[in-house]
Amino acid sequence: MATAFSVLTDTLSRSARTSRIGVAKLLHDDAPTLMTRGYGFGAAIWDRARTGARAVPMRLLGRQALLVRGAEGVATFYDNDRIARHGAMPAFIQETLFGHGSVHSLDGAEHRHRKATFVDVAYEDAAVEALKPLLEREWRAELDEWIAGGRRSAYDAAAGALGRAIMHWAGLPGTDDALTRWSARMAQIVDGFGAPYSPSFPLAAANRAWSDRHARKLIEAVRAGELDAPEGSALRAWAWHRDEGDELLPANLAGIELQNCIRPMVAVARFVAFAAKELHDRPEWRDRISASVEERGGVLVDDPVAVAFAQEIRRTAPFVPVLPGWATEDIEVDGATVPQGGRVVLDILGTNTDDRSWERAGEFDPSRFLGVDDYEAIETFIPHGGARVETGHRCPGEKLAIAGLSAAAAALSDPRVRILGTGLEVNRRRLPTKPASGGVVRPAAAGAAPAKCPFH
Repeated sequence: MATAFSVLTDTLSRSARTSRIGVAKLLHDDAPTLMTRGYGFGAAIWDRARTGARAVPMRLLGRQALLVRGAEGVATFYDNDRIARHGAMPAFIQETLFGHGSVHSLDGAEHRHRKATFVDVAYEDAAVEALKPLLEREWRAELDEWIAGGRRSAYDAAAGALGRAIMHWAGLPGTDDALTRWSARMAQIVDGFGAPYSPSFPLAAANRAWSDRHARKLIEAVRAGELDAPEGSALRAWAWHRDEGDELLPANLAGIELQNCIRPMVAVARFVAFAAKELHDRPEWRDRISASVEERGGVLVDDPVAVAFAQEIRRTAPFVPVLPGWATEDIEVDGATVPQGGRVVLDILGTNTDDRSWERAGEFDPSRFLGVDDYEAIETFIPHGGARVETGHRCPGEKLAIAGLSAAAAALSDPRVRILGTGLEVNRRRLPTKPASGGVVRPAAAGAAPAKCPFH
């Protein structure tokens, strides 16, 4: 297996050769800034631009590029007639996180055709409603475990709870323990994909290979009649999905897309860790969520205050800082240009916290989302991508993610548990990131759990 460093350097070298640039120009590339600044990348690049600019030129992986933000940037980036996705994501990210040949790398009619299955499986209201009882059950179990003295962090609890819920929802077989183990593998893939300089990257690649093999076997078992796939399930949809030529997808690729219905929910565990941090730092919101849940009879899912809180978490703590695409023609945004063949890079964090798009953009205030049902209509709210789900690249599992995250916020706000203030610091240079401890949760009552020997 290639080392993480060799994968990164090979990507840089191929890009440099393709663009016919020299070593001197490569040294002025902004890719190292992304690797070293992480979520501060956009701010570092915007420092070059005039105040309030919507676009700024840069160089990324050996090519001219344009960093864009705000409504203008979103409109440009999601214009499928001018921006393409295939090959825009660095190979070490595409292959590890999304999988080879996945929908994320497609364009045009091929993308729309495959995306339609994701929409049918994950985006329709009936699909979202089917997940909610599973979320209620899993988060209720995690809450009971914490009250009884359980010591899982908010992050670890979320990786298991959200993973089990979404896998049962998808129709996957297996005991809860087996599904929890697969969820842990997927959580590690998410943790390691963006750190090619770290030992976590080759581990993510290994877990990717294991997951691909396991998912492929599930697809093959369904096709052979050895495994029943429930009607309307993601497992059934991808086992029998046909491409534009009416051919079944190769089993490995169908398994990859099955995982792309599941892994994003496991990734929400990182948002849950941020929710734990913000609930600790803002006890008034914890009290508001708790009171609202109690008023609704103790139901964790669909609480409107918890949903608003979840939306503000997603706005301020996005999964990735930027997304890349190719310019299929010369592009101009706010007076800045990039030629055909260059990259257009959407600043996700810079758009979600843009002063021209949001009132009090730098403040954490969930009340901005209270009573907001059509969040997709907010064109500068793009934590799961922008534009239309059906025709663009916005994630069709966004409603599932909101349901899972808001249920977690409701569970974490229960007065019978407390969130400790230790380990809540965030390394914003690492991609992806989360509070260091994942959010330590303990029973609220003093002495509710026996102290453990520090040497055992």
